Amino acid sequence: MSDVIALPQDFQLVLRPNVSLSRDGFIILMMVFAAICLVAGGFFLAIGAWPVFGFFGLDILFLYLAFRINYRRARRYEMLEMRDGRLVLSKVTATGKVRDWVFDPYWVRVRLEKSRVDPEIPGDLFLSSHGQKVALGGFLAPAERGALAATLEHTLSRFRAGRV
Repeated sequence: MSDVIALPQDFQLVLRPNVSLSRDGFIILMMVFAAICLVAGGFFLAIGAWPVFGFFGLDILFLYLAFRINYRRARRYEMLEMRDGRLVLSKVTATGKVRDWVFDPYWVRVRLEKSRVDPEIPGDLFLSSHGQKVALGGFLAPAERGALAATLEHTLSRFRAGRV
């Protein structure tokens, strides 16, 4: 997302969080991890340290649950689109609940804050207008938020100038 892209008047931009592993990769990881844990646990079971075997089982369970939570959270997304001359930000939760914010493209401002850790790194990204302030792309990497802010600024300025 490093290039500034001019978006048409009826654009739609969907932002999704990164997923750490594909479904096939997850299955392979779980099979390999479970095999290692069962072999190691079997060793401890054979020498009489049977409680350790149960802890290896808990390791498998916790890793599985951590990835399930990660995949569930990855179902959320944010969508920016131009509808009937209005800029609409829709946030969709992992459960499918949708919340919309509607902005007038002539008044909306894109604000990219600086990181509290390093001022050279982009921080949080907001859309604001007439008392509304909404965070956007919180799950994006700092460089992606910076590129998104530049793209939105460029697109809105072109829209305001009537060139989109």
